[in-house]
Amino acid sequence: MIEIRNLSKKYGTFEALKNISLDIEKGTVFGFVGPNGAGKSTTMSILATLALPTSGTAKVGGYEVTDYPKEVRKRIGYMPDFFGVYDQLKATEYLHFYGASYGIPRPDREKLIPQLLDLVNLSNKADSYVDSLSRGMKQRLCLARCLVHDPDVLILDEPASGLDPRARIEMREILKELKLMGKTIIISSHILPELAEMVDEIGVIEHGEMIAQGKVADIQNRLRVKKVIHIRTLDQENSLAEKLRDEPFVSSVLSDNTGVHVHYSGDDAQQSELLRQVISWGIPVVSFQEAQSNLEDVFLEITKGGPSA
Repeated sequence: MIEIRNLSKKYGTFEALKNISLDIEKGTVFGFVGPNGAGKSTTMSILATLALPTSGTAKVGGYEVTDYPKEVRKRIGYMPDFFGVYDQLKATEYLHFYGASYGIPRPDREKLIPQLLDLVNLSNKADSYVDSLSRGMKQRLCLARCLVHDPDVLILDEPASGLDPRARIEMREILKELKLMGKTIIISSHILPELAEMVDEIGVIEHGEMIAQGKVADIQNRLRVKKVIHIRTLDQENSLAEKLRDEPFVSSVLSDNTGVHVHYSGDDAQQSELLRQVISWGIPVVSFQEAQSNLEDVFLEITKGGPSA
């Protein structure tokens, strides 16, 4: 559905994007992560036909964005990180305006708009003026606007930015619903744990370069981010901690009232051998499991941590 090849963008001497390449299949929810100034918004603007690349190509639904911008715009719904709304319009009037802009006949809009408002949980605000809505409601109304022409692809730049926890949860649930509808979604966010619940794949970009991409689980396994083994026993936890400190691939051991936490660098076979060794000591093991790293761990491990542009 989306193909990016060697995409670069320069502003004078500043390189916002440096030869990034990316493939996103139809129906995939792709999480775009990176610090401020990394190049996420620049990439999304190019895909939305709002910026021209310096070199390289980008295609949406088979259409090159610079050669066929009108065809691309028919297939995308774009939600920028900062957007304006028409304050003197009611929510329904706002959606009618955009529906008309896409050439949707009024009778069709009359049927469509209540469905969109229901999808984004704004049915009770249909006759409210846009300027009376909370920030979270405005974000959801903007998302409804992106859907008015039933696009195949949604490009959402920081859709949860500035929202309170409740509004973030509401936005997340709506995006899950859109995923079930089969939309291809590119979403950038700094709220990494919430993003991890929704995405199929991620791309990590820093200083204009794509430094990692793929399924979250695959990247976690490849990097073995912060591998920690939690061991819980019936007793003898202090004795276990002392013994483990001398084992290969163990960098540190911490014992507390929840069990023993082992920072470990061995592979799966070596981890299995460690479990066999613990059992051989006659220590009654209740559980032995690797803690799951999250998207924040992945991000911190693979980014260089330099200053944002």
